[in-house]
Amino acid sequence: MNREMLMLVEAISREKNVERDVVFGAVEAALAQATKKLYAGEVDIRVALDRDSGNYETFRRWHVVPDEAGLQLPEQEILLFEAKEQIPDIEVDEYIEEPIESLPIGRIGAMAAKQVILQKIRDAEREMLLNDFMSRGEKIFVGTVKRMDKGDIICESGRIEGRLRRSEMIPKENLRSGDRVRAMIMEVDLTLRGAPILLSRSAPEFMIELFRQEVPEIEQGLLEIKTCARDPGSRAKIAVLSHDKRVDPIGTCVGVRGTRVNAVTNELAGERVDIVLWSEDPAQFVIGALAPANVQSIVVDEEKHAMDVVVDEENLAIAIGRGGQNVRLASDLTGWKINIMDAAESAQKQAEETTGIRQLFMEKLDVDQEIADILIGEGFASLEEVAYVPIQEMLEIESFDEDTINELRTRAKDALLTLEIAREESVEDVSQDLRDLPGLTPELISKLVEAGIHTRDDLADLATDELSDITAQTAEEATALIMKAREHWFAGQA
Repeated sequence: MNREMLMLVEAISREKNVERDVVFGAVEAALAQATKKLYAGEVDIRVALDRDSGNYETFRRWHVVPDEAGLQLPEQEILLFEAKEQIPDIEVDEYIEEPIESLPIGRIGAMAAKQVILQKIRDAEREMLLNDFMSRGEKIFVGTVKRMDKGDIICESGRIEGRLRRSEMIPKENLRSGDRVRAMIMEVDLTLRGAPILLSRSAPEFMIELFRQEVPEIEQGLLEIKTCARDPGSRAKIAVLSHDKRVDPIGTCVGVRGTRVNAVTNELAGERVDIVLWSEDPAQFVIGALAPANVQSIVVDEEKHAMDVVVDEENLAIAIGRGGQNVRLASDLTGWKINIMDAAESAQKQAEETTGIRQLFMEKLDVDQEIADILIGEGFASLEEVAYVPIQEMLEIESFDEDTINELRTRAKDALLTLEIAREESVEDVSQDLRDLPGLTPELISKLVEAGIHTRDDLADLATDELSDITAQTAEEATALIMKAREHWFAGQA
């Protein structure tokens, strides 16, 4: 019987083109599974099969766990102190094994053994095919639609299958069985049965890779696509940079008579693409990203990572775009929050900000409006600037002498100290559950307190845009923090 088993292993190995060890492992698994059925509980069985003689031994084993952890699976685990009584130098995560009677192969249910062995072989074949496919380094999956699976599309490329989830499809795109499809390989998940490759046609990375295939200059390193923002199936923006002054990045991506950009557009169900010149200057980058709108002026707020962009009435609708699409894509592309406004709105906002700064200076520095307006006119917008800007710069203000400047700096420092003491006292009023919330730094807590947020429930009640305005976080960061604050609501329901 052992000789026959060795011959069978050789035959299966050759027929399925898999390693002998894989087939031996499948036989061991089949024997172990059959042996487990002789026990009432969920025991752990190991079978060791000699690759040369065909003889095999069977062991029942227990996993060694820390004493403080306790036994979660009593029939498969043993505490460390008990294990040391048998093997003094044994460590946690090792195994205690006890030889047991081996089950004769003739008593194994033929169908059960065959199913385990064939499944192991299929898994091994699948893994080999997948490894061979992934070793090619391809980023785009090219195949055909094989079938639908709970709203997802299963695509086939040779003997490899990929899964295109409904959420990763281009909206309103109608793919049918037999259609050729291209999609970005986003992830390989071996735990997924059948189709372990997860695909996307809506990801920005897919558009970048399509341009890489259409524009040889990108592969050559002459051009680089820095970022991409998409409204899948409708419109997208990409930011390009040339590493060679002789190469026009926008014209090169467009191609002769638009051939290159049209090839990408046709692949993406007519999705229009704006090609933008990338710039290290954030303001210049935002101006380019808002094309085709013309920008009159732009004000950058580094602290809030936001920009106020002023356009004339004629360009207002263009800058915003249908349903806010143009400004939303420009914001995603640049990573900056963009506020579009006309000249009147900008003037009103600046007037309100100037009034606020004037009131701050008059109150905290104890000066009249004339002094406050001189400071504002010289570009001062905060107490920190008055207190810590190099004194040489302040001495250039013609309206102030040195004594006045020193007095203003002293008052500013005193005011900042008073504000800091008050801030620390107000932070003490914050509830402990808010202090303990993961992700909340002292700086964020201080901003929340200034906005009247003192408890975890106060934070949980906020909308994403409200929290972003308070903390200057991105929408994603603000949403994550709010959801973290709401966790105890759902825990209470459970």
